[in-house]
Amino acid sequence: MNDRSSQGGGGGYVDVDRDAHPKMARLAGAAVLATGLEWYDFLIYSTAAALVFGDLFFPEFSGVAGTLASFATLAVGFFARPLGGVIAGHVGDRYGRKPPLVGAMVVMGAATFAIGVLPTYAQIGVWAPVLLVVIRLVQGLGVGAQWGGAALLLIEHSEVDKRGFYGSLVQTGAIFGAVAGNATFLLLTTLLPDEQFASWGWRVPFLLGLALVVIGIYVQLKIEDTPVFRQMRERSLQAGQEAGLTKAPLRDAVRTCWREILQAAGAFFVVNGTFYILISGMLDYGTTYVGLSKTEVLVHVLVAGGTQLVTIPLFGALSDRWGRRKLFLVGTVLMGLFAFPMFWLVDTGSAPLVLLSLVLGFTIHAVMYGPQAALYAEMFPADVRYTGASLGFQLASIFAGGLAPFVMTALLAATGAAWSVSLYVLAMAVITFASVFTIRESFRRDLHETSADVEEKEVIA
Repeated sequence: MNDRSSQGGGGGYVDVDRDAHPKMARLAGAAVLATGLEWYDFLIYSTAAALVFGDLFFPEFSGVAGTLASFATLAVGFFARPLGGVIAGHVGDRYGRKPPLVGAMVVMGAATFAIGVLPTYAQIGVWAPVLLVVIRLVQGLGVGAQWGGAALLLIEHSEVDKRGFYGSLVQTGAIFGAVAGNATFLLLTTLLPDEQFASWGWRVPFLLGLALVVIGIYVQLKIEDTPVFRQMRERSLQAGQEAGLTKAPLRDAVRTCWREILQAAGAFFVVNGTFYILISGMLDYGTTYVGLSKTEVLVHVLVAGGTQLVTIPLFGALSDRWGRRKLFLVGTVLMGLFAFPMFWLVDTGSAPLVLLSLVLGFTIHAVMYGPQAALYAEMFPADVRYTGASLGFQLASIFAGGLAPFVMTALLAATGAAWSVSLYVLAMAVITFASVFTIRESFRRDLHETSADVEEKEVIA
C-alpha cells in the first residue's frame, strides 16, 4: 500500500511505498557498508599516526615531536574535507545524491591503497612525508564528499517517522569502520613482532582499501536516486529549468542558509572532537602517560567503540520520538560533565575502569551522533540540502576532529596533566550547546520543500 499523505514542496504528492522493506534494507546495507569502508579507510590513518607514522615518516624528530608531526598530517585530511563537501554538494544538489557518493568511494579507495604502497623516509627521504600529506589531502576530499550522499540516500528514502533511525545507520557505518580498523591493527600487532609490524604489517589495512571501489560500482549499478531529488528534477523540467533547481547550490546555500551552516558546524564540534580523542588521542595517552601497552589500549578502544553499533541506532530511533534537538542538548551537557571523570578513570591504569571510561564516553557521544544526520537533513531545503549539510558537517571537522589529537598531545606536553584536555573538551561542549540551542526546531519537516517553497511560505506569513 502506498501512503500518499506526504505532500512535497510545490503542492505535489509523492508516493511513499510503506511495504518496500526489502528496498530500504538493501539501501541501508549499501549505505552502511559504503560508509563503514569509507571511514575505515579514513580512520586507519589516525591509528597508524598514533602507532607508527612518527617513526616511519618523521624519524629525525624526538618522540613527542614525531607524534605531533604525525598528528599534524592527520589534521591535513580534515582541512580538505570542506572542499570535498562543497564539490559533492554542488554535484549532489544539481545532478543527484548518488554520483558524488560513488565518486567519493572510488577516490578514497585509491588514496588509501596508495598509502599502503608508499615508501617510508628511510627509502625516499623527505619525499615520503610530502607524499603522505598529499595522499591524506585526497583522502580528506573523499570523506568530505561521502557523508552527505550516504546520509541523504537513506533519509530522503525513509518514512518521516523513521528518519532518525535510518540516518543513524550512516553514523553507525562510521563506527563500524573505526572498529574494523582498530580490529585489523589489533590483529596485526598481536600476530606480528614489532619489527615485522613496523616493516610491512602496518601496510595491510591500507591495501584493503580497494574494497571500497567495488562497493562504489555496486551502488552505481544497483541503487536509484532519492525520491526527493527525483521530484525536484521533475519540477524543474516542467519549469524548463536545469535539474536540481539551482545552478549555484553553494552560493544559494551560503546566501539563504548561512546561519544554519554555522549552527551545524558548531553542533558537530564536541561530537567530532571527542570522537578523535577517544579513538586516537587515547592510544597515545594510554601508552605514553598511563603506561598501558598498545595492545591493551587498542582492545579497550575496540570494545568500547563497538558498543556504538547498538547505541547509535538506539538514540537515532529515540530521536524519532523525542526530537533531535532535545536529545542533542542532553548529550552535550553530559559530555561537558564527563570531561574530567573520563581522564580520572583512565589515569587509574585499572583495566575495568579504563574500559568503563571509554564506554561511557562513547555512549554519551552516541546520544548526539545518532540523531545528527536527521537533524542536519531537516535543517536545510531540498535544493541546497547536500551542500548545506555537508558544509556544516565538514567545517567543524577542521577545527574539532582534525586538530583534537594534535591539541591533546600539545596540551599534555605543555602541562603534563589531563586536566588541560578536560578543559578543552568542556570548551567544545559549550560551543556545541550554544549552537544547538539556537537551531530552529524543524522536527519532521517536509523534506521535499525547496528554498522557493520556504520563501513563498514566509511571504504568505
